[in-house]
Amino acid sequence: MTDRPPNGDDVRAALAELTAVLGPAADPGTAAAGGTARWDAPAGPLEWSCRETAVHIAHDLLAYAGQLAARPADRYLPLDLTVPPGAGPAEVLTVVTACARLLATALDAAPPELRAWHHGPCDPAGFAAMGVTETLVHTHDITLGLGLEWRPPERLAAAALARLFPGAPAGGPADVLLWCTGRGELDGRPRRTSWTWRAAVAG
Repeated sequence: MTDRPPNGDDVRAALAELTAVLGPAADPGTAAAGGTARWDAPAGPLEWSCRETAVHIAHDLLAYAGQLAARPADRYLPLDLTVPPGAGPAEVLTVVTACARLLATALDAAPPELRAWHHGPCDPAGFAAMGVTETLVHTHDITLGLGLEWRPPERLAAAALARLFPGAPAGGPADVLLWCTGRGELDGRPRRTSWTWRAAVAG
């Protein structure tokens, strides 16, 4: 499915996918936007709004970057991301961009043997895969909320699956990733109501 572990370039590629599909919808001056009020709608199957989901993406990407930089062995850093309520969708996407680039830069600098906490010791490839997955699945959620057609790219989905969901069933990587993360059915398998990924590694 993939010939190398996920890395910073994959995070950048996932960000490029996000900005390509959501950027026009965040600009109130474009016909595709239909008004930024649409960002207050639920993001697909989530209770969060589209805007809140975009903030969540940024939050997680920043958290992963912080873990890689500080390398705590037993906890998450006591930090949080706050985006003022008055920031519009386009501004929120600039925050997502900043956080994704911070994570990608941290991954570029991280040696493979580095370990940092994510419910156990996690390697750089694990943080890259988590960043890619958060970006892809929540971009999918937001596009559903905004009424846009979009699917996660197969290569990025395959890389995330190989690292985080080693027991995933066979199938198209995008469909399998969405199923693994509780989004839809897969070849007769019912939608998952609970799930987790395997980010921690031995040693």
